[in-house]
Amino acid sequence: MTDPTTDSGISVRKFYENKDVPPNWTKSLGKPGQFPYTRGIYDGMYRDRLWTMRQYTGFGSSRETNRRFKYLISHGETGLSTAFDLPTQLGLDSDHPRAAGEVGRVGVAISSLHDMRRLFEGIDLGRVSTSMTINATAPILFSLYVAVGMDQGIPQNKLRGTTQNDILKEYIARNTYIYPPEASLKLSVDLIEYCAHKMPHWHPISISGYHIRESGANAVQELGFCFANAIEYVKAALGRGLKIDQFAPQLSFFFACRNDFLEEIAKFRAARRIWARIMKDRFKARDPESCKLRFHTQTSGETLTAQQSDNNIVRVAIQALAGVLGGTQSLHTNSRDEALSLPTEESVQIALRTQQIIAHESGVTKTVDPLAGSFYLESLTRTLEASATNLLEKVEDLGGARKAIESGFVHREIQESAYRFQKSVDEGRTIIVGVNKFTEGSSGPKIQRIDPELERVQIRQVKKMKQARNNSSVKKALEPLTRSARRQQNLVADILRAVRADCTVGEISDALRDSFGEYRVRLDV
Repeated sequence: MTDPTTDSGISVRKFYENKDVPPNWTKSLGKPGQFPYTRGIYDGMYRDRLWTMRQYTGFGSSRETNRRFKYLISHGETGLSTAFDLPTQLGLDSDHPRAAGEVGRVGVAISSLHDMRRLFEGIDLGRVSTSMTINATAPILFSLYVAVGMDQGIPQNKLRGTTQNDILKEYIARNTYIYPPEASLKLSVDLIEYCAHKMPHWHPISISGYHIRESGANAVQELGFCFANAIEYVKAALGRGLKIDQFAPQLSFFFACRNDFLEEIAKFRAARRIWARIMKDRFKARDPESCKLRFHTQTSGETLTAQQSDNNIVRVAIQALAGVLGGTQSLHTNSRDEALSLPTEESVQIALRTQQIIAHESGVTKTVDPLAGSFYLESLTRTLEASATNLLEKVEDLGGARKAIESGFVHREIQESAYRFQKSVDEGRTIIVGVNKFTEGSSGPKIQRIDPELERVQIRQVKKMKQARNNSSVKKALEPLTRSARRQQNLVADILRAVRADCTVGEISDALRDSFGEYRVRLDV
């Protein structure tokens, strides 16, 4: 009988003992808060401060999402996380013909500063940390957020939060890109540069392994391809003239957490080691803060099942506990009904309570890195680090992340991994409870439905705003943005002036489309 394997194909022996963890490995672990940060980036970890409980939220209109934000805050959420609808992600106003049917469907519809004000009405941006899952239009939504902060009298340098702004993974996994890769990378670095100079408490990019994993990658590929993208951003920022320790402490990461409990814990520990060595050895960072991997974890939406959806509560609890034992800085727990619809308030409350029970009842926060020294866990950590590093070196041999993406290497690797996993499920070698085994039926939960009237109201509001504003001021604000784009200057300050002059997300995106063009995938016939 052959040994079973982890989700990443790592062979698992019947048992592990001391000889499976070399002495030099044990010596290299270090203490929590010490390089290479295997055991966590802070010496006290959750004894001193819990992770941020940041539930991903956004649907319908800004007012609807504002109500959900306040509901979550009232139930103990400690950080906001904003989902935007597809038109917003693609730089289209809600009244654009291509937005029809998608307004407010998979996130909140934001077309202008007026929408952003409604989104955060009654929420003090000086006291809350806000994450925004936005990429191609990240500088625009960031500017809208800064403008709302200004309205509230909060200086830019006091705002705390994160913009995802990881455009390279869009070409790999999500496909919500607008501009060609070179122009998109320039915009990402514009935000990194702007925050390095003006907003020390803002993470201008969250480099995402999550979407790579959700598109079919295994844990090794999630780390290898994510860090390859990260190296590309660091090189671009250095090419802009920034020093590594000027911006590296503000870089953040975003990882998935799936069901292979111990492999996921080991993955996070390996990730910290890889990043610490990249920053110290390759980029010669001197500030210890530059070498610390700060990351947000989201439980895996792809593992949720429409069948027997209450089982998802158990899956999410296992995944969340793995994220905590892996040392995450913030966490989103998916809701049981997300394989069917956007979550209901009841489901969101269960997801948040899952985190709170882990934090306050499980006992895992009483000591730092409680599983350290487990022969199996340390062996897994060592293997994952070596395998991900080898994959990263393959990408570097191809010329880096951009070249590896353009050559099709990244997509082929992920597709093969996804095929192997699905074949294993189809053949019954991998069991999904309620899907290919233990399939006795159960009734589904109440489904959250988006009222079609919300889209109609949003479109009317956008059109009314465009008619009432000073369109001469709008034109004057867009002209310098277009000039700066053609001169390859940093665009964030121009975008901020434009949104404060009531330019919309679509109008600013169109100005950049005129300068950069739009990206279209070339299909080989």
